[in-house]
Amino acid sequence: MNNNFKSGFISIVGRTNVGKSTLLNLLLGQKISIVSNRPQTTRNNIRCIRTTGTSQMVFIDTPGFHKPKSKLSDYMVEVAGESYKEVDVILFLVEEDTTIGKGDEFLIEKLKKEKTPVILVINKIDKITKEEILGKIKLYEKYDFIKEIVPISAMKGENINELVEVIEKYLPQGPMYFPEDMVTDRSERFVISELIREKILRSLKEEIPHGTAVEVMLMKKRNNKDLYDIEANIYTERENHKRIIIGKNGSMLKKIGSDSRREIEEMLGTKVNLKLWVKVKDEWRDKQNILNSLGYNKKDEL
Repeated sequence: MNNNFKSGFISIVGRTNVGKSTLLNLLLGQKISIVSNRPQTTRNNIRCIRTTGTSQMVFIDTPGFHKPKSKLSDYMVEVAGESYKEVDVILFLVEEDTTIGKGDEFLIEKLKKEKTPVILVINKIDKITKEEILGKIKLYEKYDFIKEIVPISAMKGENINELVEVIEKYLPQGPMYFPEDMVTDRSERFVISELIREKILRSLKEEIPHGTAVEVMLMKKRNNKDLYDIEANIYTERENHKRIIIGKNGSMLKKIGSDSRREIEEMLGTKVNLKLWVKVKDEWRDKQNILNSLGYNKKDEL
């Protein structure tokens, strides 16, 4: 290994829906963290690994900071708050808007107390002019704890190489923590459950997706066949939501299953036989035993 090899942990923090997962997938060169236009899409800290000949970056994608409304929300905010403890670099992701909102102010107050280098990443610059980008930079230049400011567009891929160079600059020399072909420390089951949940988020009405969770019950390769059998439960809080998820004559569930299967096959590189069931778990977001069984357990995150 290169004697100058660098490695470290990088936390990506920001308000909900600022593009953290989109940026992470771009940095990795493949999709690991789910993406939708709904706030609070990411529920867990997800560790993802980018390895090159000169460095290994372990990124932590976090739930966005928001006002908790359930035990699940409490969990999401808590793991987000823990994500920037004991890391080497913090990426503070903000949007292209021309003000510093209350959510960003909340994060600024937290981050200014940290000794870890903070890199401000201004996302979605493809939506604004160069003059507006300079104006956004000026808003944050007064904060001493921000070491660098990098404007990017995660959607368009603008300035990503520059961002990587800045991150490497602040990483210490160190070992390769994970095998070089490893891209996440999460299991395939977890990634598959998240891909299915993404399709639910993209397909259903505003009030329903945040009341859903997905649990993969079976994942098994058939003997002597290039085929996986996967079975998963979709949990929702209400009977009428279950009917909406299934749809008329099963049309919505069929669409969710078909969209999910295509992406799972691409990820696994093999054919998939996917079966989905929808079950009601009343008020599951406020029941700790159910949250634990679904993997929303803070002890497992740290």
